[in-house]
Amino acid sequence: MGLHRYIVVMPPPQQPKAATHPELEDRGLSYPQQAFEFIEEGLRYTVTKVHGAATDAQSCRHVSGQQLCEGLRELAVARWGMLARTVLRHWNISSTLDFGRIVFALIDRGQMQRTDDDTVEDFRNVYDFRGAFESGYRIPAAS
Repeated sequence: MGLHRYIVVMPPPQQPKAATHPELEDRGLSYPQQAFEFIEEGLRYTVTKVHGAATDAQSCRHVSGQQLCEGLRELAVARWGMLARTVLRHWNISSTLDFGRIVFALIDRGQMQRTDDDTVEDFRNVYDFRGAFESGYRIPAAS
């Protein structure tokens, strides 16, 4: 059996420019642009996972805050493995509520939509970051 090597890509070591969103800044919160991009990518991933490929542009493709958090976890673990929590922490994301804050900042910018029933509280305590990103991780088998 051969030795398998894996390369894990980390974000650049320099601190990326923080996104400017007045409401987040007023609360002392700052997330880099990469965090916003990850949330948008995670939304696309989650919507496709929950609803399948888009066939009708008019169909409702809404996902809940909880579904989005699960999709973001899956995407982060698939991309960064055991380093997922470290990457997210590098972007000032340490809880599912941070995901919600970024989502609602994107909604405020007009880059995402919500229903009347959606709130940032839908993202509170969906899962514990340590347990979600560290305890259940398994190294993928080599193909």
